Amino acid sequence: MTDFLEQLRAGIGVEGSAQVAPDLVNIPMIRHWCEAMDEANPNFLDEEFAAAGPHGGIVSPPAMLNAWGMPGVRIKREEMGHPPPPPIESETERETYGSVLGLLDNAGYLGVVATNSEHIYHRYIRLGERVKGTQKLVDVSEEKQTALGIGHFVTTETEYQTTDGDPVGSMFFRILKFKPHTGRDASKEGAENAADSPAAPPAMRPKPSMNQDSQFFWQGAAAKELRIQKCNSCGRLQHPPGARCPACGSMDLGWKVATGRGTLYSHCQVHYPPLPAFGKPPIVGLVELEEGVRVLTNITDCAYSQISIGMDMQAWFYNDPQGFSLPLFRPARQPRRTETLLAGDISEGDPMPICPIPLTVTGIVATAIATRDYQDVHHDRDLAHQKGSKDIFMNILSSSGLASRYVSDWAGPDAIFKNLKIRLGAPNHPYDCMTMSGKVTEVKSSAASGADSGADSGGGQADGADVTVEFAGINSLGPHITGSATLYFPANPSR
Repeated sequence: MTDFLEQLRAGIGVEGSAQVAPDLVNIPMIRHWCEAMDEANPNFLDEEFAAAGPHGGIVSPPAMLNAWGMPGVRIKREEMGHPPPPPIESETERETYGSVLGLLDNAGYLGVVATNSEHIYHRYIRLGERVKGTQKLVDVSEEKQTALGIGHFVTTETEYQTTDGDPVGSMFFRILKFKPHTGRDASKEGAENAADSPAAPPAMRPKPSMNQDSQFFWQGAAAKELRIQKCNSCGRLQHPPGARCPACGSMDLGWKVATGRGTLYSHCQVHYPPLPAFGKPPIVGLVELEEGVRVLTNITDCAYSQISIGMDMQAWFYNDPQGFSLPLFRPARQPRRTETLLAGDISEGDPMPICPIPLTVTGIVATAIATRDYQDVHHDRDLAHQKGSKDIFMNILSSSGLASRYVSDWAGPDAIFKNLKIRLGAPNHPYDCMTMSGKVTEVKSSAASGADSGADSGGGQADGADVTVEFAGINSLGPHITGSATLYFPANPSR
């Protein structure tokens, strides 16, 4: 073992003093989280609904467990001349986890990404409680060659309690500290950049043909509107656009903005001839809009095996580099379940719905701030480039929150999370889409015994079931997130 690795591992097993969250659990922070994650579980914000539920009142979303203790924008306050907040790190922690990060920074391992997060929930945290966490350094790996760069994996474990000493959960957390621009493909990229001849330009989609009859359609696409031609005489809708109404013969034609919602009427996947501009073999679908007309389009953000006749579809607009917008379709996000699934309604192998999550700059920054993670790679594109990333990327706390929301939307508001375990792969960059899918892998009978094994409000419920689901979120680069969650489901309605 090298001297440097011995230094890094010197603090393994050392437990720091408890670090108290700066704020009590409060409505504004919960609301900020829910808005950023698009989380609509009423147990988190609706006092009347929550009072009648399994917790007896408003609780914090379980995936917020470690967000309450995040330090916030400490450096920025000092740079602006404001007095820094009271220190939250103990001397012991500076000698263990903090010193490990400092040693790695000084040695050139400036890049950082989280790779694993495992939450265990003893119970949900209630309004007005204050959380404290005790962190322990678990492991520092030998130097590894990864796709991002040469680096070390650093693993910690944190136990969370209220300030009254009541255990609420724990977190196993792993990050990779790496040297930017030392990834597996760095030398190859350097050789390509040094080549005398420039790389061949990427293949482009064919530009759509436009005429006076279809101009309104393409102008609508540029304005992010799906416009369908309408006869002003008889009201008939038609697509594709024509020169006159086939029903009444009128040439007085206008248009109507469609909702963009519809169902899949037919589909196929085009393998031949190959179409380089489309990447993988494109899926061609015929979507029947709510308005009654059918649109021939590409189906995106899902695998061919995941689609089926009659599934709900939603339009979105692709901005081509050549300067035009094109309406495409992806599977529609299913409505949140408002009544909780019962234990008897769930079986091993049950599929969970497909859920596309469009990735935007606003969404990635908003969720990072909602989790109180101000790491620059999640909001500053220039610094993200310097640290080896092609763009800003989503933080692991946001990935946890979105996974929790996806599972909760399927399960219903009163299902109780017992754990949430995720592993990150390909980064979530802006201008992409992450599509979630999952299935039930285990159903086990479980007693509703007291706080958050079934109900915070006490016993008296019939036994339910602990249900484990596995899920994945895939973007254009591959799987961003894979993981599992175990939840308690009641045997009978709790309301």
